[in-house]
Amino acid sequence: MLNDFKKFAVKGNVVDIAIGMILGGGVIPIAKALVDDIIMPVVGLAMGRIDFKNLFFVIKEGSEPAPYNTLDLAKSVGAVTINYGIFINTIITFIVVAFAAYLIASAVQKLRTRLEAQVEPPTPSEKECPFCISNIPLKATRCPCCTSGV
Repeated sequence: MLNDFKKFAVKGNVVDIAIGMILGGGVIPIAKALVDDIIMPVVGLAMGRIDFKNLFFVIKEGSEPAPYNTLDLAKSVGAVTINYGIFINTIITFIVVAFAAYLIASAVQKLRTRLEAQVEPPTPSEKECPFCISNIPLKATRCPCCTSGV
């Protein structure tokens, strides 16, 4: 069982998955920082100085009455909210991560295609008999099926 596990663990697909998970773990914080710190401030400014993190809808007021200027204030008084601004940030982060994953997968596929193109095809060991269309060894002078000279 241990030998079977070793064979499974070092197969190319398992290693590829492990590398993908490691890269994904590294790409997600970068994408989140890109969305939260670069993309969303620009989008918020373009939309009239909106901070998407503070876009929420109050379902139930907390210990102090509404309105709440920020999500942190609403949470601190115990208000129940639907945080659609954070949801928008999460969707944009997902799109950025998915695009990055697509670029990585595309690059890997192009590299694999180039490497496969460099591999020479195997030389044939058989030829086709012109009379009976059966496969015969390359060095054969007579076909074993129809006994014709080739």
